[in-house]
Amino acid sequence: MARRNRQSRASSSRKKAPPKPKSAGAGANAIRLFDFEELARQRLPQMVYDYIAGGAGDEITLRRNRECFEAIRLKPRVLVDVSRLDTSLELFGQRLAFPILLAPTAYHKLVHPEGELATACGAAAAGATLVVSSFATTSLEDIARSATGALWFQLYIPADRSLTRDLIQRAEAAGCKALVVTVDTPVLGQREREMRGNFHLPPGMERVNLKGLGQRETELGHFELGGIYTPLLDASLTWKAIDWICSLAKTPVVLKGILSAEDAKLAAEHGAAGVIVSNHGARNLDTTPAAIEALPRVAEAVEGRIPVLMDGGIRRGTDVVKALGLGARAVLIGRPYLWGLAVDGASGVERVLKILFTELKAAMALCGRPTLASIDRSVLWPDR
Repeated sequence: MARRNRQSRASSSRKKAPPKPKSAGAGANAIRLFDFEELARQRLPQMVYDYIAGGAGDEITLRRNRECFEAIRLKPRVLVDVSRLDTSLELFGQRLAFPILLAPTAYHKLVHPEGELATACGAAAAGATLVVSSFATTSLEDIARSATGALWFQLYIPADRSLTRDLIQRAEAAGCKALVVTVDTPVLGQREREMRGNFHLPPGMERVNLKGLGQRETELGHFELGGIYTPLLDASLTWKAIDWICSLAKTPVVLKGILSAEDAKLAAEHGAAGVIVSNHGARNLDTTPAAIEALPRVAEAVEGRIPVLMDGGIRRGTDVVKALGLGARAVLIGRPYLWGLAVDGASGVERVLKILFTELKAAMALCGRPTLASIDRSVLWPDR
């Protein structure tokens, strides 16, 4: 009997088999990331599509995130041996096959029934790291048990510091390789598409990782018309909280939402292992610079002391090369993999990543840059 009990415990401690990517379905003929967005638009309820696609205010920054990438030109070079390309890099002690990660995004079950489990499966199949959101609709532990690829965890900081401590400890116990602290959201931006669509979570869907805040907060909609504050976010957050988190965390702490050179310097001074240049997908403050515009100043400010990553507007492999040329070590994508998830589940996520990776390799070869280390500002066409 004791032996059978031991076997039962051992069996239950094994990871559950993750859902496997199925053969390509609706996205089989998609050849670019924009194709997945159009397919997702046809499948998703309007409220969900608007939640993902929308930005803050008049969506000026949302458009600018793409316009600035499109305005940057690349400089091709010829007669360079590009028969072998090396896209790998070391980041926070982790070996990555290519410099593209999946940014934290909320509520994957709005997009696909398997939610974050399908996302993690597709990311692993493509060899990419997924940054799990605090606002996931699947528990961190369930995602970690099913995931076969690397995970990071993104942290929003509520006023209840005991819950913050608990989330950090849970993320580390689950094997997350880094902690990504979102620092640009003391309040939510004025997302008018969400307001018009009365965005809300369907009955039975909740932010399962935030149960410590109480049932109302796990199901609470984003907007309450009476004001700008929400119990999900601590509007009194300062650099002292970053000092505390860095002292508590055993994994690298990366600050997401840095745009200014001043904040980049402070991040390095307060113990951050890295920063992510981001305007929150243009979902918070409208009329800010595009993330790619802010990237060079941030990279210059940290002077190589800590790695700089960026997100916001990445849709092409050429965009990745441009970001690396302007000082990023790696980039993150958000909306594109959600479109893939909506269209084909895990297979859609995998397909989106593989398209972007293939485009990256083609751009490297045509620019005469066989390694990531060979990509610098000289890959950009000079303005004069």
